[in-house]
Amino acid sequence: MKFLKEHTNSILLCLFEILVGILLLVNPVRFTSGIITAFGVVLIVLALVCVINYFRMDAAAGAASQALVKGLIALAAGAFCAFKTHWFIVTFPILTILYGVVVLIAGFVKVQWAVDALRLKTGKWGLPAVSAVISIICAAVILGSPFESTVILWMFTGASLIVEAVFDIAVMIFLGKNMEG
Repeated sequence: MKFLKEHTNSILLCLFEILVGILLLVNPVRFTSGIITAFGVVLIVLALVCVINYFRMDAAAGAASQALVKGLIALAAGAFCAFKTHWFIVTFPILTILYGVVVLIAGFVKVQWAVDALRLKTGKWGLPAVSAVISIICAAVILGSPFESTVILWMFTGASLIVEAVFDIAVMIFLGKNMEG
């Protein structure tokens, strides 16, 4: 029970990664478009709140807060996201490269965990090492982008999210039991 309390956020993040991975595998274009559109709608709502709040403030407070300009910027960004999702779909390979860099960095962090476990002589370095290798291989494939289409790249990204999240949960459980035992 102590393990769950200490790792709840990490486990929830891994479960979220698995869900996103599954959705990317099922229909990457629709999922991505839906997320971008939803983000745009949220920005539009926040923009309207900013503008309304601006006009509710007295003139001096409104000028100091710059809520009107913040609202207008959020409105423009929200409209762009909501009505120009295709632009994001076209630029997704760039976003995927950024994701690949994040996965590579996470792989290096996992290398650190494996080496730390080896140096501390816990005897439990194998699973973190495998997780590190998987992360680095996934990052290399994503960054190399050998795919013929963006949709296949998205699907690979979804699969890599699932595999990494499952391994991360396994490592947490495996190391958590080792620390308790």
